[in-house]
Amino acid sequence: MKSQATSRERLLEAASELFYRDGVNIGVDALCKAAGVSKKSMYQLFRSKDEVIAESLAARGPYYNALLLPSPDDERPPRDRILAVFERQDELAAHDDYYGCPFVATAIELKNPEHPGSVVARHFKQALTDFFRAELIRGGADDPDTAAIQLTMVFDGASSRSVVRSQPLRGVGVQMAALVLEAAGLRAEHLAGHAH
Repeated sequence: MKSQATSRERLLEAASELFYRDGVNIGVDALCKAAGVSKKSMYQLFRSKDEVIAESLAARGPYYNALLLPSPDDERPPRDRILAVFERQDELAAHDDYYGCPFVATAIELKNPEHPGSVVARHFKQALTDFFRAELIRGGADDPDTAAIQLTMVFDGASSRSVVRSQPLRGVGVQMAALVLEAAGLRAEHLAGHAH
């Protein structure tokens, strides 16, 4: 049973890396070879490649979110906590191994909103929107629901631009997010205390 658990982990890890770098249409043979697992073993562990796609994305999700989101004990004001997400995205997009948001990339490639991988992608994108919404409410935003969606769209747009243009963001996402925050009533004067 222990070897099955390690085969499963190796498959999910290889799938996560390959699907992110090369896309979800990569063949089962290549996936199994990268994981060092036989096709027979893969199909004993997972019902289908679709299940591997969904589970590998679900396994990657918390790690990706932990890279982006400030920790719960981060005591900066809501505006700073939101902008920190875009600053982190800016840092990630400057690396050669950045291929955009894995959730958006997977959903676009799959095209089917009912695919298990699309369902997982939606869950994690909603988690980002929910984070923005909670921070906007905490900051007293005028319309937190709309602003949270707008911030998610800025995030996804910045991510896509970085991939399509194959270049760093150089702060464009941070600047656009700041405009959304200002329009929502979370203005830069909240940062006045940082000038000291």
